[in-house]
Amino acid sequence: MELGSVSTGVRSLFFMLTPNESSFQKMEAVPQYVQQATPFFIGLMVLELVVGVLKTGAPVVTISDGLTSISAGMISRLPLLLMRGCELTAYMYVWDRYRLVELPWDSAWTWWFTFLGVDFCYYWVHRFAHELSILWAAHQVHHSSEYYNLTTALRQSLTQQFSSWIFYLPMALVAPPTIFAVHLQLNLLYQFWIHTELIRDLGPLEWIFNTPKHHRVHHGRNLYCIDKNYGGILIIWDRLFGTFAPETEKVVYGLVFPINTFEILHVQLHYYLYLWRRSNTYNTISHKLSTFFKGPSWKPGKPRLGDHVDNPKVTGKEVPHNPSWSLPLQVYVVIHFLLVLQTYHDLFENKMMLSQLTILGMTGYILLTLTSLGFIMDQRPMAAVLEMLRCVVMVTMQRYSYMKPLLPSLAVPTEAFVSLSLLFWALQSFSQLLRIKKKAD
Repeated sequence: MELGSVSTGVRSLFFMLTPNESSFQKMEAVPQYVQQATPFFIGLMVLELVVGVLKTGAPVVTISDGLTSISAGMISRLPLLLMRGCELTAYMYVWDRYRLVELPWDSAWTWWFTFLGVDFCYYWVHRFAHELSILWAAHQVHHSSEYYNLTTALRQSLTQQFSSWIFYLPMALVAPPTIFAVHLQLNLLYQFWIHTELIRDLGPLEWIFNTPKHHRVHHGRNLYCIDKNYGGILIIWDRLFGTFAPETEKVVYGLVFPINTFEILHVQLHYYLYLWRRSNTYNTISHKLSTFFKGPSWKPGKPRLGDHVDNPKVTGKEVPHNPSWSLPLQVYVVIHFLLVLQTYHDLFENKMMLSQLTILGMTGYILLTLTSLGFIMDQRPMAAVLEMLRCVVMVTMQRYSYMKPLLPSLAVPTEAFVSLSLLFWALQSFSQLLRIKKKAD
């Protein structure tokens, strides 16, 4: 990697690119800043892990929670295999047909105006995602971890992108899509590094910028933290609109009612099912609709956002969900996660050369793998059978070269490992069936 690209990658994480180096006339020239940042994500996560151990004597992330967060981030990007991002697609549509003014793409004024506009729109995207239950159903994924570290930043929603585009459309009336595409990415990248407990206070910068200190509050389930600090890069919007709260007592992270699972599809989609079931308990159309379009804590007779009186009391002594499981099983899950991560990377790298059917098949395999590994981490009774079936699919993919080893030199050991995995889970499934049959008799 060239020194210039390393410098650009690092500075893009902290919103330190200049207008001159990040203004582009054509969309094809806009860099994939988020995709290029992957090595820096990994580097910072490793650094946080090392510093955390040196500073506190304990890791800042558990294997089960960290892998669940990264899995959510992987799933959130899968729609990009089949289509361009909703925000950019909708933006370009409005720009091409309805723009009122065409601000010059190479002007620093345009660049700074778009920065403020995107950050302002993000504030409202984020605020509505907390204040409308149907949008919270998507955004709750990001808040579902009871830990707060850099992997939490990657815990993104599969479905939020299908609604967030609406809030950026006013920008499309004046600001060029290329500049919007740059700031949409930079705004997202900035929010990566603020997901950490290791940076406690940034002094005068706390007045203007969103920082780890402010964002910790946003992720808290303490009463003083709920529905606060929505800003992306700037915290000034929260100060202006009355949604700012400083960090005071110890922040307890996660959802008000923790979900206590690492099964990724449940993490992503459970709240939609909850809303549907809750709406069915009401008799009037008004109450049914209010279930989806008022706040998550709303109930009949309550204010639009509810009053949080039914929230469990936070004492500060809560312990995050972290069931114990054997070290060999942890090693197994990590190895298989790295293998599916390699498949995921190859899929995105080669998507232009693959058929739609192949892309759908590999996407299905990725979802199956992440689901099965979640079953193992949850220690569910059906984990053995599901993992055996997944290993069958894995062996088949290996046979037809759809799955590559982490390194070419590890091809033979990888094949052996996958085959042994299949054998192990087949024996586990057989033993489980025998136990069930014996109990039934």
